[in-house]
Amino acid sequence: MVLEQVRSPEPGPGQLLLGVRACGVCRTDLHLVDGELPEPKLPVTPGHEVVGMVQRVGAGVSGFSPGQRVGVPWLGFTCGACRFCQSGRENLCEAAKFTGYTLDGGYAEELVADARYCFPLPDGFDDIQAAPLLCAGLIGYRALRIADAHSTGQRVGIYGFGAAAHIITQILVHQGREVFAFVRPGDSVAKAFATELGATWAGDSHQAPPAPLHSAILFAPVGSLVPLALAATEPGGRVVCAGIHMSDIPSFRYDLLWRERQLVSVANLTRQDADEFLPLAASAGVKTAVTPLPLASANEALRRLKAGEVRGALVLVP
Repeated sequence: MVLEQVRSPEPGPGQLLLGVRACGVCRTDLHLVDGELPEPKLPVTPGHEVVGMVQRVGAGVSGFSPGQRVGVPWLGFTCGACRFCQSGRENLCEAAKFTGYTLDGGYAEELVADARYCFPLPDGFDDIQAAPLLCAGLIGYRALRIADAHSTGQRVGIYGFGAAAHIITQILVHQGREVFAFVRPGDSVAKAFATELGATWAGDSHQAPPAPLHSAILFAPVGSLVPLALAATEPGGRVVCAGIHMSDIPSFRYDLLWRERQLVSVANLTRQDADEFLPLAASAGVKTAVTPLPLASANEALRRLKAGEVRGALVLVP
């Protein structure tokens, strides 16, 4: 990535011009820069965990005013007319556009965003703390919703203990449920962090848990973890792959899937997810572990994320 001076964007009809206050650094940004996501808009400004202040309101926009604080997530545009949009599945829209990937994102001082995908943020979070809620939190919440749609199990396994996991763990603990955290082998810091946040058990990702999981969520983009998660999950349980990108899943024995275990993926988010999750995060008292960095340190932030040197989330501040 290269830091450049560009023209200030102009809000079109239905859009808001935002002054960026903070932007979280997500693993999807790393996949983008590493060339693992197909057909990005190039050049593109990454970043899709954006906290901004409304500066100008485009034609036809209601419900927003200058000076209002909002968050901008990964899903940045949908057509509203395709069969997915018309059936409450806008996260699968055939013409969807994505913040920081096919739309310019929040690694910037200013941003234009579709007002339909801008969300007022709870007062209990400052700008830096709020940023990770907009992808790590939202995708984690959607993954939990998908897991719970099949079985509202009390014992949830989480593979990969990064930004999303540290948020959803707090939600699960608030709900009185057990969290089993699976981390990179030998990562004692991540184990301690999971335990600190209320996880019942924390161990290496290749370990069998001390009791069968009712459901499992994979935040780590590592396909080889899928058979391990299936093996750790009880009959009738669901394993949810929560990333936009994952390495290839190796072949595995059919008996790992048999007895009505399910393997599913999560794609993007919906406005309903945001409307439900943001108030829940506030009422649950979620505390995001964040490390702020200046905008010019974006490359260093991705390096640290790739090296596994991040506790919680990194946030860029213009």
